[in-house]
Amino acid sequence: MIEDFLSDPREELKRADHSIYVTLKYTRTTDIIKNIIKRLIAAFELATHRTLIILQKYKKIVEVSPTPRKQAEEILKAVPKLKEYLRLYDRLVKIDQAPYTKKEEYRKNVALIAQITPEMKEEVNIEVLRQFFHKTAEFVETTQLMCNEVTMVAMKKQARARKKK
Repeated sequence: MIEDFLSDPREELKRADHSIYVTLKYTRTTDIIKNIIKRLIAAFELATHRTLIILQKYKKIVEVSPTPRKQAEEILKAVPKLKEYLRLYDRLVKIDQAPYTKKEEYRKNVALIAQITPEMKEEVNIEVLRQFFHKTAEFVETTQLMCNEVTMVAMKKQARARKKK
């Protein structure tokens, strides 16, 4: 079961990467931008869930919450150094849920303009989307390294316990 979680965030990133560098290049629509944002959110959620499952397995946390927002809060408590990445996750969720308008659709400078609050708009163009993608890929890689590290430490402890017996 855990092995299923290890590949999913990377698969979402592959799909997002293809959408950014191939699909968006030829279609230039806000629907594609919206889809990429959803894929980045999914990659965040899968990586967060995978990390929490590993932390729970090795008794670093008690339980894993069922909702992605709660899971983000839990991972922030367990690993405070991920705060910058989780801010991006929160920003992506807000952009995804906000009503939006289209700017220069089918043109070179296509952009999605999300109305996050009545006073605050956020413009997501191709360059901003690439930055979001790279930061999300960094987060997935960081959580993967953390999971590997926690697993290795736990395995070493188990090996030492066996030697003592």
